[in-house]
Amino acid sequence: MISSRNVLEGVSRAPHRAMYKAMGLNDEDLSKHMVGVSHAGNEATPCNIHLSSLAQKAKRGVSDAGATPREFGTIAVSDGIAMGHEGMKSSLVSREIIADSIELMVRAHQYDAVVGLAGCDKSLPGTMMAMARLNVPSVFVYGGTIMPGMLEGHELTVVDVYEAVGAYNAGQLTLESLKNIEDAACPSAGSCGGMFTANTMASISEVMGLALPGSASPPAEDPRRQQIVYDSGVACVKLLENGIRPLDILTFEAFENAITILNALGGSTNGILHLLALAGEAGIKLDYGDFERIRKVTPHVADMRPGGNYVMNSLDKIGGIPLVMKSLLDHGLLHGDCLTVTSDTISENLRDTGVVDPQQRIVRTPSTPLHPRGTANILWGSLAPEGAVIKTAGVGIDRFTGRAKVFDREEDAFESASGGGISEGDVVVIRYEGPRGGPGMREMLSTTAALVGQGLGKKVAMVTDGRFSGGTRGFMVGHVAPEAFVGGPISLVEDGDVISIDLSLGRIDLEVPTQTLNHRKSLWQPPKPNYAHGALAKYAFMAGSAAHGAVTRPL
Repeated sequence: MISSRNVLEGVSRAPHRAMYKAMGLNDEDLSKHMVGVSHAGNEATPCNIHLSSLAQKAKRGVSDAGATPREFGTIAVSDGIAMGHEGMKSSLVSREIIADSIELMVRAHQYDAVVGLAGCDKSLPGTMMAMARLNVPSVFVYGGTIMPGMLEGHELTVVDVYEAVGAYNAGQLTLESLKNIEDAACPSAGSCGGMFTANTMASISEVMGLALPGSASPPAEDPRRQQIVYDSGVACVKLLENGIRPLDILTFEAFENAITILNALGGSTNGILHLLALAGEAGIKLDYGDFERIRKVTPHVADMRPGGNYVMNSLDKIGGIPLVMKSLLDHGLLHGDCLTVTSDTISENLRDTGVVDPQQRIVRTPSTPLHPRGTANILWGSLAPEGAVIKTAGVGIDRFTGRAKVFDREEDAFESASGGGISEGDVVVIRYEGPRGGPGMREMLSTTAALVGQGLGKKVAMVTDGRFSGGTRGFMVGHVAPEAFVGGPISLVEDGDVISIDLSLGRIDLEVPTQTLNHRKSLWQPPKPNYAHGALAKYAFMAGSAAHGAVTRPL
């Protein structure tokens, strides 16, 4: 059992107490519960640059509630800056390192509870995974979204910059216009502004009950954010007093609520990967079948970018995630009896939340949705026997059949796309970018945005054993499993092969005779790993299938 008393009580612990006194604590401080305040603050990304200052507010909340806070940091990779080059291989790997580092800090120092602050994409699930793994009273806190950039009356996000690069390469945008978009898109601290991965996972943290109600949507630099962080520190101490732990909150029903909000918001496909990983840490059996079962009865109600028109700040102005949750609850689509970090249930937290205003255009009611079914689709078929994922928000078509144009690394696909090498009707296949093959399942935003910027977003498809950014839009299928590195069917695709994707049937198939595939399989040789040592090599050696969250497990 983790307990600070293991470190601080008794004659034999005098050296330990002396170390704490060197940091300014006294006997009264050491007599209280010790609460770790974890944050992923750094200067790598605007998503996290403000987290170290927010951590001070969390510490004050812990202290005012009668416990002793102890601050520590973890890493965070900027997906936006790592995108489009070798650095992106480190992103998903960082999720595991974040979870591991928080676990090690809490176990080593026997902290009684944790407040965890996170901003950029992988720091959110990594922090939550550590909380489930440790199972000490914990509160998750999101660092908040960035404000939208403004240019000529239009709201911008960083995805607009990526797509502008594609438009420039296609001769549809001047260099001056591209520079203007670049200069205006990201005006402040905070995570990328649409319903991309960070805002998706923040929304999930709230609906699962790991974060305080209303904590997902306020912008990073809004004064409310500091109050939310302070209140999270107070709430963590209350959880200690009430004996409520993450595994009391992370029930199967809580995961069903998370899948519901993912589909209702049109959230990132990365949410699927991270929920599978978090379920594994919580000891909850969750699989693709659960995602499809819930998707089919969940309406898509929020008109959010990248598939829609609005950013997180717009949703915040009309009531944020509680507004969406209350609407779903009133229509019987959420489990209202799930426990949360307020020590109350979802239903109790939402008791005073208002209803959707029919005059606004950001959120529909479940009875008048944007789409009758959710947007986080799972596909199976001869190309993906273990499954694949696609986000259908804004796609607008149900079927795509085309001939494969195959690339064994993302850089080659991006070079081809930038040079006009992709044509209408192509199915761009990017392989050997899976959990083990990349390693790390690189996101393909640079390539997908280049295609969208050229006007090909609905005229081509993409299939990969890697991932897509939450900012990706178009007919893009990722997480194909088994991956190419382990000999999955995607490793056997050749240029010109016909690939068919049917969303209505939930199918993705390689239209090649079995005899031909068997012959190709007999000639296939596993490639050498891209890394022979270091963190990426260790991840590649231990990572599992994307269909199970691409997590590392001891052999």
